[in-house]
Amino acid sequence: MTKAIMLQGTGSDVGKTVLVAGLCRLFANRGVRVRPFKPQNMSNNAAVAEDGGEIGRAQWLQSLASRVPSSVHMNPVLLKPQSETGSQIIVQGKVWGHAKGRDYQALKPQLLGAVLESFATMRAGTDLVIVEGAGSPAEINLRCGDIANMGFATRANVPVVLVGDIDRGGVIASLVGTYHILPEEDRRMIRGYLINKFRGDISLFGEGIEAIGSFTGWKCHGVVPWLKAAARLPAEDSVVLERLARGSSGALKVAVPVLSRIANFDDLDPLRAEPDIDLVFVRAGERLPADAGLVVLPGSKSTIGDLLDLREQGWDRDIAAHVRRGGRVIGICGGYQMLGHTVRDPLGIEGSVTETPGLGLLDIETEMAPEKTVRNSTAVSKEYDVPLSGYEIHLGVTCGPDSERPSTVIDGRPDGAVSPDGRVMGTYLHGLFGSDAYRARLLASFGLSGERMNYRASVDAALDDVAAELESVLDPAWLDSLVAA
Repeated sequence: MTKAIMLQGTGSDVGKTVLVAGLCRLFANRGVRVRPFKPQNMSNNAAVAEDGGEIGRAQWLQSLASRVPSSVHMNPVLLKPQSETGSQIIVQGKVWGHAKGRDYQALKPQLLGAVLESFATMRAGTDLVIVEGAGSPAEINLRCGDIANMGFATRANVPVVLVGDIDRGGVIASLVGTYHILPEEDRRMIRGYLINKFRGDISLFGEGIEAIGSFTGWKCHGVVPWLKAAARLPAEDSVVLERLARGSSGALKVAVPVLSRIANFDDLDPLRAEPDIDLVFVRAGERLPADAGLVVLPGSKSTIGDLLDLREQGWDRDIAAHVRRGGRVIGICGGYQMLGHTVRDPLGIEGSVTETPGLGLLDIETEMAPEKTVRNSTAVSKEYDVPLSGYEIHLGVTCGPDSERPSTVIDGRPDGAVSPDGRVMGTYLHGLFGSDAYRARLLASFGLSGERMNYRASVDAALDDVAAELESVLDPAWLDSLVAA
C-alpha cells in the first residue's frame, strides 16, 4: 500500500509548500518514488501540467522536486480569485465553473469525488505521496464539506503532521490551540508536528517542545531553521511580494506595479535572481520610480479590473512618462492586453465592466472570449532570435497593426506585438525571462554584460539544498517511518 503523509499548517503561509517540496526532493534523492498532492489550492499562480490543464505553480515546483512529470491530478481543485468575493474553479485542469465564497462552500462536497479520484491516481505506482493542506484545520467554521484539510485527511485516511511558524510568534499557542479546537475525529489523525522558520539557537526551544507535548501528547519531528535556500525558489502566493527585498545595488532598475489580481508573478523570479537587477515591486499608493529603465506589466486574472485599478493608482501616467523619457515596457499576458487601445469583454466573462481603454502604447485591441488557451509552448524571440520555452494561460484574442511585428513565434505561430520604435512589446508567453539566452540579450541591450546564471539549474540546486538541510534537522526515525513497509 502506498504510504502518504499530509502537512497541514496552524495558519496560512507557515511554509508548507517549501517543506513539501524539500521532502519530495529528499525522498527522490533516496531513490523513493514520491509525488506531491494538494487537494485544493487558491492561487492565481498557475502552471500547465505535462498532461494538459492547469495546476498551482507550487505543485509544478513540487513535481520538479520529485523528479516526476507534473499532472493535473497533483492539484485537482484550483481556485483562481477574480474579485474580492469570487473565483474561477478549475477541476482536474479544466474550468469547472465560477462561484462566490459563500456559494463555493455549498459546492465543495460535489468536488470530493474528483479529489479522491486524483489522489488514487497519484498513489498508483508510487511509494510515497506527500500531501499539502491549505490554510488551517483550526478554521472550524469551514469544516463542513472540507476537502482541503481534515475533511480530506479523514476521508482518505491520511495521517497529518502539523506545521507551526515560530517566526511569526505564538507558535506554542497556535499548536496547543489547534489541539483543543479540533473535534476528536480530526485530532486522532495528527501524528506530530514540525516547528518551521526558527532563528537562533534551537536548543533554547527545548522547554517549548516539552510544553507542547504536555498539552497535546504530540511528538516534535523536528525544528526547521530559516531555510536560506528557499529564497531561490519561486514564490507561491502574492502575499510574499510584500516581503521581497527592495533597494538592491543592481545597475538596472526594473519596476513592476503590483496589480490587485496579479497572476503568474513568478515570471519575474529570474530577474530577481540577477545581481545586476534591482527589481522593485510598486505597491498601491506608491509611484513608479522615475529612474527605472524597464517597466514590466505582469499577468492578471482580471485584465479590465486591474486596468481600472492601475488608473486609480496613477500608474498609467507614470508609465506614459516613463516611455516619454525613453524607457522600455514589456507586458506579459494580461499585461500585454493592457498595452493596447481597448480591452472588450462583451460576454461579461471577467465581470460587469465590458469595455475599458487600454494604455494605448501598442496599436492593438483585445476581445475576451470564453475559450481558454492552456498549453505548454516552445517559442523563439523575434527580437533576439533565441529559443524560449514557457506556457500560455489566457482568455482573449489580440490583434492590430502592431501585431504584424510579433515579439515571439510560439509553436510556429506569430505572437505578441512590438511598437514601431521597439521600446514597447507584449507577449502571451509566460516564462519569457526564464530563458537564459533571452535574459542575457535583454540585459546586454541595457549595457549589462557578463555571463548569466542558469536559472533552471539554480532552482534545482536550491531544492537539493533545502532537502539536505531538512535531512539534517528532521527526526531520522520519522523520515524512515514514512516509507517503511
